[in-house]
This record gives sequence, C-alpha cells and structure tokens, in this order.
Amino acid sequence: MAQRPVAGQGRRALALLLIALLLAGCASRPDGATTRDSAASPSAGWVTVQRGDTLGEIARRGEVPLERLQRFNPGVDARRLAVGQRLLMPTQQERAPSGGPYRYQVRPGDTYSSIARRFDTRASRIQAANPGIEPTALRVGQVIQVPLSGGATASRGASRGGSTGSGSGGTSGGSPARASLPDPGDLPASARNWPWPLADYRIVRRFGSDGRGTLQPMLLATSRGAQARAVADGDVRFADSMRQLGQVVIVHHADNLQSVYALCERTLVADGDRVSRGTPLCEVGYSNATERHDLLFDLRHGGKPIDPRRVLR
Repeated sequence: MAQRPVAGQGRRALALLLIALLLAGCASRPDGATTRDSAASPSAGWVTVQRGDTLGEIARRGEVPLERLQRFNPGVDARRLAVGQRLLMPTQQERAPSGGPYRYQVRPGDTYSSIARRFDTRASRIQAANPGIEPTALRVGQVIQVPLSGGATASRGASRGGSTGSGSGGTSGGSPARASLPDPGDLPASARNWPWPLADYRIVRRFGSDGRGTLQPMLLATSRGAQARAVADGDVRFADSMRQLGQVVIVHHADNLQSVYALCERTLVADGDRVSRGTPLCEVGYSNATERHDLLFDLRHGGKPIDPRRVLR
C-alpha cells in the first residue's frame, strides 16, 4: 500500500479526482518524501513515476484525459504505482475508444509482438488490421490500428447507447456506459436514496461515455441563484477554484464515497468543514458557452465512478 502524501499534496490530489475522473493512489518511497516532478519524455511517449505521483497528476501534466492514459497502460494499478515505473504517455494522435481499435503511434523498438503484449491482443490481429504496413518496416511516429481481444474490450471499455430516460424536469443525452462500472449490488448500504444536489434541475448530460469512449460526469442545468447542496453527511476535502471547472467542492462521505460539485460561481464552505445532508455547498455558475446555469456533479466509490441515478432518489 502506497503511503499518503503530505497534506498539501494530498489536497491537490483530491482535486484531481474530478479532472481525472478517477481517484488514483500515489506512489511513495518508504521515507515518505514526495515530489511533483516526473521524468517525462514526450517525444518518446514515456513517463517515469516519481515519489508522490498519482495517475491523475501524471495525466494532468501530460495534458491527456486520465481515461486515455489508463487505457494505454492496461496492466497498471492506479493504487499501486511504483517509483521508477514507466508509463506509456499517449500522444495527441492516439485514441483509445472503449471497443477498439486503438490508434497507436509507433515508438522506438516497437514490433507488432511487443505492441500486442502491451494491449493483450495478438500480433496477427494487428497485422491484419494494417494490411498496407509490413511488420519489418515499422517507422517511429507511424500511426497504426490495434484491435483489442474480445476479453479486453469488456474489461477496459463501457458500452454505448442512445436511449433516453427521465429525471426531474426531463433529460437529454445518450445512455450511460456500465460495463466497467461497479454493480449497484457492490455499493455500500449507505449509498441509497440520497437527495439530488439541486432542488430544481434538468439533466442535460447523463453520466456515461462520450463518442471517444471517455467517461463523462453528469451535467445538471438549473436556474439563476441555485445552490448545490450536500447529498449526504461528510467532510469537505476541497473547496477552491480549478482551471476550466470554476469553483469546485469535493465532499468525502462514509464508506469511502465521494461527491463532487463543479462549475460553481462561489463556494459556501471551506476545506475541513463538516457538512450535513442538505448543507449549501456552492452557488451554481453561469456558462457563456451553454448560456445556462450548469452544475457538474460526480459520485465516486473508492475512486470508481458511479452513475448518480443509482444512488439518488
């Protein structure tokens, strides 16, 4: 089990919960010292885990979605990062849709066999997916297709759909992806019948995967002056601004549950506050892009995303 970073870094790591869409464990040396510097080589597409690193922090520094970083490192356990461990950093040309095939950029030393081992597939499948490319003539920087094996698709991705459902005030958007998410039966008994964070809301984006396979949190539209309220008793672990997310509040609840409230205009609580269900946390902000007052709402259990509709009444 990796050691917990010092207080300031732990606070920042909690903030990365929302940006990363996954809480990531951190890697520490036995002495507990930490650092924010990672040895990265963008041109080669590799990064070396340093003391105190988390997957979320590495993804932020590399300016890539955490979901894509994870899919390009399928054998990596975010909770057990090791100092000195090398991670494959996706480039802007690479993509990792949930069902495959991946768009992969060839790196120095790559062969179809080594790429197949990394993504748990077969070299013959990669060759068949790239009929115009000779296996012995791979060029560094070349983009190839990497089809996934049948088993890998289910474990790494989530199904997509186009059905709609209902919520208070109506909904829009595609149905949420569920294949890689916890089953409702796996949630603690406390995660039942929580109230929605807004009294008046409309679901304008459901929880689920977008067209690129990236998991997106729920987006709720509301009215001017609306306040987001705590969905359960808990402790405020972050209440501050985050780039592109406005003011953000993260609350930790019993049984390793977390709730996140973002795109706020003003926070009404502070780090370390103890809040009860229904406590006002922030004032919902206005988005010039959507011309609405929107709240980005996310639920987690042990760092894993949860469809809020499984928990909220």
